[in-house]
Amino acid sequence: MKRFSIFLAAASLAAAAPPRPKILGVAHIALFARDLDQSRAFYRDFLGFDEPYSLKNADGSLAMTFFKVNERQYIELSPEREAASDRLNHIALETDDAEGMRRYLAAQGVAVPEKTSKGRIGNSNFTFRDPAGHAVEIVQYEPDSWTAREQGKHLPEARISKRMMHVGLIVTQLDAEMRFYADVLGFKETWRGSSNGTQLSWINVKVPDGDDYIEFMLYKEAPGPPARGSAHHLCLETPDAARSVAALEARPYRKQYARPLEVRIGRNRRRQVNIFDPDGTRTELMEPVTVDGQPAPSSSAPPPG
Repeated sequence: MKRFSIFLAAASLAAAAPPRPKILGVAHIALFARDLDQSRAFYRDFLGFDEPYSLKNADGSLAMTFFKVNERQYIELSPEREAASDRLNHIALETDDAEGMRRYLAAQGVAVPEKTSKGRIGNSNFTFRDPAGHAVEIVQYEPDSWTAREQGKHLPEARISKRMMHVGLIVTQLDAEMRFYADVLGFKETWRGSSNGTQLSWINVKVPDGDDYIEFMLYKEAPGPPARGSAHHLCLETPDAARSVAALEARPYRKQYARPLEVRIGRNRRRQVNIFDPDGTRTELMEPVTVDGQPAPSSSAPPPG
């Protein structure tokens, strides 16, 4: 009888726990910039993204600006808070029910705000920290938001990409991060890669209700904040890496971009190009399929440790 009572209590708690709303994709990556004008020129004049709106501080200075990748994905820039610091501010995941997600995470023991708020551009959102300490924003696009207001606008054909495939996050405690993203958020692992064949370097985990993913950049010890720009990154899809390089080479901004533009084949056997903004944050242009259309095998190498 006692065992049956425990079973009923457990079943009751499970039934009372709120369901997890959908996680539809990566909504944006937010970065800190040392010089906003320089960084804005990079994302606007080199990568070709429009800047549909910005937010100002009370004194009139720029607080944040938005670059539109597509109707549901953005790159956000804000002034740096301190010199020689991590350039990553936060990443954002889109949901169909922000308040439902807040209640769900609270029931899972995640520290979340007491309520879901509306941001200055009108979308419902809140932010929490994952086990690695990364700030993760949950956002629900609202019909009366600035995002909705700008539907169908600010999408030039000249932009270097029409989709953000993934964002990259530094991970040193793999087990905790995997448990959280898989067991709590419902992400699915899709691929593991190694840069040297002896130690695991990357794990890709896909959102449960879409095709975007997060790439765990694996380290035994995280690099210092000024050196994180290649690991904390964004990946933009391109159908043809060589054609994208040719487009970038033809842009006037190329004269002030000192780095080479090289198409390489990554360990995932996809053609890709690495581009770095003025603060060293990496944008990875990547083709969506492998060079021969066959899936790249996952690595069985052990993680750093």
